[in-house]
Amino acid sequence: MIEQIITVTNRAGVHARPSAMIVQAIKDFKSNIYFEKDSDRINAKSIMGVLTLCAVYGTKLKIIVEGDDEKQALEKVVNLFESKFLEGE
Repeated sequence: MIEQIITVTNRAGVHARPSAMIVQAIKDFKSNIYFEKDSDRINAKSIMGVLTLCAVYGTKLKIIVEGDDEKQALEKVVNLFESKFLEGE
């Protein structure tokens, strides 16, 4: 299991489009991937779960990944956040 804290840096936050991008990017990984915010833990492969986090600009999320391809999965998620979901900000 690996974990990393990441901050939402795109101004619009994790709304519908970024949520869909996350789910699409990680759907084929075998690992279990979760986001934690405060005391809530959701399955990152669930678009409804990701949306319920209400992760706005500046929100800190913990990414938790467990499985055979956990390093690659974590890298994929982190890259999406660091790219600000390609929103050109």
